[in-house]
Amino acid sequence: MIAIQDHAIIGSLENEFLRIEPYGPNAIRVRASMGKISDENWTLLSPEASDCKIVTQEDGSLRMKNGRIELVITADSRISFWNSEGQLLTEEYWMDERDQPARLMRGHVGGASSIELRLKPQKNEHFYGLGQDGLDVFDRKGGAFDLYHQNTKSSIPFVVSSRGYGFIWNNPAIGRAELTTVMTRWVAQVSRQMDYVVISGPTPSDIMKDYCRITGFAPEFPYWATGFWQSKCRYETQEELMTVARRYRDLGIPLSMIVCDFFHWTAQGEWKFDLEAWPDPSGMVKELEEMGTRLLVSIWPTVDPRSENYEYMKEHNLLIRAERGPGALTYCWGPETYFDATNPEARAFLWEKVKKNYYDYGIRNFWLDEAEPEILPYDYDNLRYYEGNGMEVSCLYPFLYAKGFYEGLRSTGEEEVFNLIRCAYIGSQRYGVTLWSGDVAATFAALRRQIKTALNVAMSGIPWWSTDIGGFRGGDPDSESYRECIIRWFQFGAFCPVFRLHGNRFRPNKPKIPHFYTDPFCPSGGPNEIWSYGDTAYQIFTAYIQIREYLRDYIKENLDLASTEGIPLMRPLFFHYPEEINYEISDEYMFGSDILVCPVCEAGATSREVYLPKGTSWVEVQTGREYEGGSYVTADAPLSCIPLFLRADSTLDREKLRCGLNL
Repeated sequence: MIAIQDHAIIGSLENEFLRIEPYGPNAIRVRASMGKISDENWTLLSPEASDCKIVTQEDGSLRMKNGRIELVITADSRISFWNSEGQLLTEEYWMDERDQPARLMRGHVGGASSIELRLKPQKNEHFYGLGQDGLDVFDRKGGAFDLYHQNTKSSIPFVVSSRGYGFIWNNPAIGRAELTTVMTRWVAQVSRQMDYVVISGPTPSDIMKDYCRITGFAPEFPYWATGFWQSKCRYETQEELMTVARRYRDLGIPLSMIVCDFFHWTAQGEWKFDLEAWPDPSGMVKELEEMGTRLLVSIWPTVDPRSENYEYMKEHNLLIRAERGPGALTYCWGPETYFDATNPEARAFLWEKVKKNYYDYGIRNFWLDEAEPEILPYDYDNLRYYEGNGMEVSCLYPFLYAKGFYEGLRSTGEEEVFNLIRCAYIGSQRYGVTLWSGDVAATFAALRRQIKTALNVAMSGIPWWSTDIGGFRGGDPDSESYRECIIRWFQFGAFCPVFRLHGNRFRPNKPKIPHFYTDPFCPSGGPNEIWSYGDTAYQIFTAYIQIREYLRDYIKENLDLASTEGIPLMRPLFFHYPEEINYEISDEYMFGSDILVCPVCEAGATSREVYLPKGTSWVEVQTGREYEGGSYVTADAPLSCIPLFLRADSTLDREKLRCGLNL
């Protein structure tokens, strides 16, 4: 039986209770459960009011119209979604020949269920989003993706379809998204109910705006953050960090941010500087500010059982616990467990320590590392969070980790919140975090994958994104082959939302890592400043820092669109130019509305093929040649040059974007 109740459709069916309602002006939410329907929204915001209409049709079906989207549910509860022009968006896949409904729920002891939703495949459909995973995949159609968080992997269960809709799987459980040619299948292994939202929009920008209406818009991006950031793994002392910052100042190279990485602390879980190595944090912050440079400080959620806060946190249930055994204890950097970000008291406790030991020194920006969290092995079923079992709620952790710092900073009166984080989830963008792609390898292959990763992150509603320029794992500053790789990566990084050099470089005669059970300390990697890679690289790096300086107003203007319209700075070609060919091109992208960026991702390459989208004319930045869109061209790409094209009607100064080096 299905019926109309106020502005919703409810159903009481065999083994299922169902509720369908508008969720924002152009979106519809569907929830189904074997028992009571929960009002838990997880990370979704309360929806704006909408003008929804429900009518009963002659065949007994119900039709719900909400702005640009319509839902039809038949008398036997089969659901389909349509746009306002009467075109089918997506529909459930009922396997009648196997007597299997599209909505499957199998109960577990304790009231939870395993949940599965099946949707019919559609010809020539493309999917983008799902967060980041470091895979060599752009179009998500045809793939199967696990839904969980790990280093380099942020699962954001939202996709944008080329058929004109967005789909949110509103469930933080460990699960799976299968977007195959056989069917689309969304799975939560352990959950209380099925919960999803479909958004209709004629363009990707329309879909992204409505998505952000119900998950949150990113705050205004601060202008100071649009410049160049310096980082390495890791500066071991205050003097080492300040020596680097002073050299940038003396060279006249503008530096927006410098980073104090992990193990600057006394112990994991004490969240304070080791004052022997960092004797004057407030003086350090003040001197950096006089240079026009901010300090970013790494914060880990790890807690060593030998640390001063461990016993209190354990006694007050502020740590992640285990369903079986002695707590969520792992041995990555010595014995360590993790604070429970899903517990509001734990978030408040951590912020109290951070405020006293960092904020009160003048530090305003934090690097929220290990945000998955990285509990090895990943036995989610054995984790007990404040919010529930790990199989049900693990994907919430990075969202709530970011929320704790956002609320802590705002409680001090700070209006601007800007932090770096290694993992994200639906809605993380509203807490002022820049997602970075994690500890990727320092190779050309990894660089190529970064482009696809960045574009899918952008289509997941996360407009602030960064890559470790040069890759994190490896890279020898004295190797000519690696120097070529980091130069190409640096050129790409100059055309990312956050322009940040970082990595754990090879260091000759690096001290052996001590036994962490007695002396937890991580020695620094090799040098990673722009002068560390030889004269040729230095000239190229400084040229692209100058180009970035010129683009800062343009970058700020386009990032402001993310705060009001949900439009990312990095955009796949199809975002503005929906030709079929552009749904497959993954090695070039729009940087704002005017710049077409074509990174070089092959060793030894001195040219590359570029597709110029239809609908406008394009000017090659390096040569000034003008081309009509809709064709391929071969662009010269000497080591000093990343191929760039401007829309012919752009007001940007081509000469200021051109790399004039002849190397």
